[in-house]
Amino acid sequence: MVMNKLAYDVAPLLRGLSFDGEKGDIVVFRDHIDKPDLTCEAGELSDKFVKGMRSVVVKGAGAFLLGEDYDDALNGTSLAKKVSGRAAVVNNKVCVVTGGAQGFGEAIARELITHGALVFIADMNEQGAKSLAEELNQQEGRTVAFGVAVNVTDETSVSHMISQVVQTAGGIDVFISNAGVLKAASVKVQELSEFRFVTDVNYIGFFLCTKHVAPVMEQMNRPHGNYFTDIISISSKSALEGSNRNGAYAGSKFGCVGLVQSFAKELVEDNTKVNTICPGNFFDGPLWSDPVNGLFVQYLKTGKVSGAKTLGDVRQYYESQVPMNRGCDGADVTRAILYAVEQRYETGQAIPVTGGQVMLN
Repeated sequence: MVMNKLAYDVAPLLRGLSFDGEKGDIVVFRDHIDKPDLTCEAGELSDKFVKGMRSVVVKGAGAFLLGEDYDDALNGTSLAKKVSGRAAVVNNKVCVVTGGAQGFGEAIARELITHGALVFIADMNEQGAKSLAEELNQQEGRTVAFGVAVNVTDETSVSHMISQVVQTAGGIDVFISNAGVLKAASVKVQELSEFRFVTDVNYIGFFLCTKHVAPVMEQMNRPHGNYFTDIISISSKSALEGSNRNGAYAGSKFGCVGLVQSFAKELVEDNTKVNTICPGNFFDGPLWSDPVNGLFVQYLKTGKVSGAKTLGDVRQYYESQVPMNRGCDGADVTRAILYAVEQRYETGQAIPVTGGQVMLN
């Protein structure tokens, strides 16, 4: 069961047509359904669709089931949380988190689900993403997550990932470009292959994801012209100031701020906001604490922290640089994400979440 191009256009259009002022219905693609509420040509859909319809067949495209959440669309069983106000910022919205199977990405996915989102955990580690989704679905007692494979440096892989999300849920409300890598080294000795690898994942990957998700968001906004969506890059405090012996990473993150500002100016016409979150250091995540390739290991090896003889020395040094005396965590970053989504009158911004380590003028 694979969507054709027409179905790929119709699914997000249905999300836009069912828009309730905050979000559209979850839309699940099917090859065939019996006794649909509406059967029509694609060109007739905008005129004939009525909010509250739960099944639609579009000739040449396929069949679509609609509901408040995924389970409601698929089988009429909705256990979705009933919330309003600030608690509803991402409730029953479709969110994608790249690099979501571990680290900041996993923490963000978990936090978004506590706020009622339907989360697609996109990662090169497909099994890890699917295992995490299964764990979260069992924990919540309903379908709240899916695991999907993606290599953000490969355009075909990114396109396929977006297609899978559209086929499963109809569109994307919030896309969080979190996948990132780091290779620390002096500019005097760093291999070009390492520099290019960091740039491809952190910078090119964000471009490719935005390229393929933006048209879906545009289609969701088309029916009413007031459907706000969000693309959010998870950057770093290294996007706000340089990083010693870490030029590849800092350069890629500075570059992402430029992309955010440029994409924001272009995509505002579709009511798609583009912002970046610039977290401080997530010391307990694998980026820092992996025993083989973590930053504590890399920085000890490269001598970035003068006088450090152990991993503990390196960690203590970095914790001491934060006025709030701790690293950043997933809840800190998710609060910033929720702010960016809720605040409709802001786009193109780099939002620091650094515990005071970086203070903007």
